[in-house]
Amino acid sequence: MAKYIPQLLLAALFAATCAGAANAQTRKALIVAEPQHGIGYLPLYIAIDNGYFAEQGIDVTILTIESGAGHTNAVLSGQAFAFIGGPEHDAFAKLKGAELRSVVNVVDRGNVYFVAAKGKEPAPGQPMADYFRGKTIAAGPFGGTPNSITRYLLKKYGLDVAKDATILETASSAVVATLKTGQAQIGNVNEPSITRGEREGIFGEPFLSIPGEFGPYAYSTLNVRLDSIQKGPDTVKKFVDGVVKGLAFVFADPDAAIKIAKKEFPTMSDEDLSATIHRSLKDSMWSHDGSISRQAWNTAQSVVREAGILKQDVPYDDIIDMRFLKGKQSTN
Repeated sequence: MAKYIPQLLLAALFAATCAGAANAQTRKALIVAEPQHGIGYLPLYIAIDNGYFAEQGIDVTILTIESGAGHTNAVLSGQAFAFIGGPEHDAFAKLKGAELRSVVNVVDRGNVYFVAAKGKEPAPGQPMADYFRGKTIAAGPFGGTPNSITRYLLKKYGLDVAKDATILETASSAVVATLKTGQAQIGNVNEPSITRGEREGIFGEPFLSIPGEFGPYAYSTLNVRLDSIQKGPDTVKKFVDGVVKGLAFVFADPDAAIKIAKKEFPTMSDEDLSATIHRSLKDSMWSHDGSISRQAWNTAQSVVREAGILKQDVPYDDIIDMRFLKGKQSTN
């Protein structure tokens, strides 16, 4: 099972990590910050649980920081080695003068599905612009990717976000409840919420799948400081190799992956876990080889640009570095 750190102990652990790194007999300790403990990050947890990092001589610990940009700031401040999140966070930092790089992909599709409350489904063949018009859409908090995707879609359908529809900005965990209580007619969800909502009769199968609609999308990558690459390319290479082995394991043995997921998420039912992982595999949610394509970044960038969160284009090569998948040791 992956190891986790209470956020208040981060500073103390960071100091201990620095001291431990000086001991050549001890595996190099690395902290990875995550914005939530989610099953989408399962390949990373598998790499820890199966010892793929340990066999590379590194010891990876997960730090969960549910505070907006907290996971990014932990890396920028040097308190964490890497964070998991979209490359847009690297782009935000770039525009403020900081240098971060995405070095390996994990989630290569937009992990977002739109569902309709029972009785509020779109009619067969109904144009999406007509269907979304006048509806309230529960879409997670502003600045989060599900919210950004919702805004992007509304603009794509020619709708004015301020006039033609209402976006209910609530915690992602509360979206299903808003449909159940009638506060919203459309919900922006993913697994296991889809399976739970269907089982409770709150909504049916998603009427719109972003994995199918958008294709490759750099949704959750692992990102490090540029100076980590410059000063410790061997460490970055070992880290990337471990993640790639975790990705390969999910595809090679889904049943074993479910067992590891059960250790990570002990309160989730076997039905929820199985549904989540099998939907993720069916919809090509996880990257097969850790690569981040230019198409995947172009899609992710278009979403945050249209949502008004990223103020200008940032080139792929300014924030994404794939050298470690090719075994090269050059500077960016």
